[in-house]
Amino acid sequence: MFKAGYVAVVGLPNAGKSSLVNALVGEKVAIISSKPQTTRDNILGIVNGEDYQIVLVDTPGVHHSKNALDKAMMKNVRSAVNGVDLILYLIDGTTSPSDEEKEYIEHLEIPTKIIKTKIDLKNLKKFDCDLEVSSKTGENIDKLKGLILENLPSYEEEHYIFDKDYYTDKSVKFLIAEEIREKALNILHQEVPHGIAVEIIRFYEEEKIVHIDADLVCENERHKGMIIGKGGQTLKKVGSDARAFAEQLLGKKVMLKIFVRVEKDWRNKPDKIKSLGY
Repeated sequence: MFKAGYVAVVGLPNAGKSSLVNALVGEKVAIISSKPQTTRDNILGIVNGEDYQIVLVDTPGVHHSKNALDKAMMKNVRSAVNGVDLILYLIDGTTSPSDEEKEYIEHLEIPTKIIKTKIDLKNLKKFDCDLEVSSKTGENIDKLKGLILENLPSYEEEHYIFDKDYYTDKSVKFLIAEEIREKALNILHQEVPHGIAVEIIRFYEEEKIVHIDADLVCENERHKGMIIGKGGQTLKKVGSDARAFAEQLLGKKVMLKIFVRVEKDWRNKPDKIKSLGY
């Protein structure tokens, strides 16, 4: 018997959705940051086995919309929960679910499992859930995989939704752009808000080397200076860390050039949001 289906990973910002998807897939398909609302698009992580294929949909955090980008992100959440076979609703184990969150879960019309995350941390809260996991230590990740498979459709023959060699639906360019954004968010800490995006301008692959030019987009000149840093050191650090990821991903040398571009108030411009891939 072959098991296959779609699973939406849903929860509030910073509930650990991307970390859990990466842990289940065994590859990095979604960026991770301590800052909430890091994920902006629905990213598919594909878990393959001899008799199963789990397609995980990593979604932006459930939140109130403040601008056009937020609205686009919430549209992605709504589209993700339509047509899936199972929803994993993640709750950060160090917090207690609010009444609003409980009400949201109750109104989900698709079978839903409540997953308590971050159980490797201290000061955990007590609340009803179907399983407790830690993406960091791997605790109960295999149990979670079993729980997912129990709730997916069965087929008499192989039923791979995607090629069984795939672990994500995203392109190499998307993964590298997201890695640059992750490095920028984590290196800059609280200095620059979420108004940054990355656009791959040039991607030219030769036999032994790949040339990549990327624009790191921010909302104003002040943020541009912060991203570049004194003597260009901050931007160099972002580029160095992202290049290491790109070389591992591509298996060859990478020449990565990152430029900083200002697009004022881009998060409120639907056309610009679309052109940046969100």
